[in-house]
Amino acid sequence: MANYNLQSTIPLLERSLEFFKPHHLELRKRLIKVCLSVICCTAVAYIFAEQIAQLFISPLFNASPLVYKLVYTNLPEAFLAYIKLALLVGVIASLPVALYQLWVFVSPGLRKNEKKMAVIIVFWAFVLFTTGAGFAYFAVLPKMLSYFMSYANEGLIPLPKLGKYLTFVARTILTFGLAFQIPFLMVMAGKAGLVHGDYFRRKRIYFYIAIIVLSFLLTAGDFMATALLSIPLFLLYEAGIFMSLLFGKKSVQGDDKP
Repeated sequence: MANYNLQSTIPLLERSLEFFKPHHLELRKRLIKVCLSVICCTAVAYIFAEQIAQLFISPLFNASPLVYKLVYTNLPEAFLAYIKLALLVGVIASLPVALYQLWVFVSPGLRKNEKKMAVIIVFWAFVLFTTGAGFAYFAVLPKMLSYFMSYANEGLIPLPKLGKYLTFVARTILTFGLAFQIPFLMVMAGKAGLVHGDYFRRKRIYFYIAIIVLSFLLTAGDFMATALLSIPLFLLYEAGIFMSLLFGKKSVQGDDKP
């Protein structure tokens, strides 16, 4: 009986593999193009890695007159820091290409209204990420660095390391870029029928606790950085509650129409 079941299962698996083979080949082609885009953008970013690093370092120099240079203590540290920075910039720069390849792959199986919704999702996700990254660089990072540099004096001279500083800046920018997706994700959860907009209002205290814990982990346990990250997240969460209730009411009114 076991041998019979095995023999009957093998042809079914072969037919399934033949069915998914065109999709597999198409997905592989799209992934190769995305990888090539990341490699090309990373290579270009590495050529200008020093200029990009100076752009990241300038807020630190502006935060304190005692800091006018960075150091590195391991011989390959500067090289590896530039590689990581170039890779980060390459991934962000190739994001439009990745989204386009994803769109080309999934769009044939979508209805007209689903295609419209997908375009809206991609557009607002990219806009919110860019807004969050800009907010981190122009608003949060200077305040954070000024606070950290306030401990420096003539008897306590800071010597920031290049690699760790660039990692700190990149982590801050990425964290805020992703955090700014919160209102959008809340609205989409309501539109998809997963939760009602009022759910976020009723569970506000639990989400606030989760935001504080997440901010503490993302900032590696630094209390000042945790506060600077938590406060905007609270505001974004409240904005998400307002927008999810607003769009939820609109959708309900639209459903009532004949």
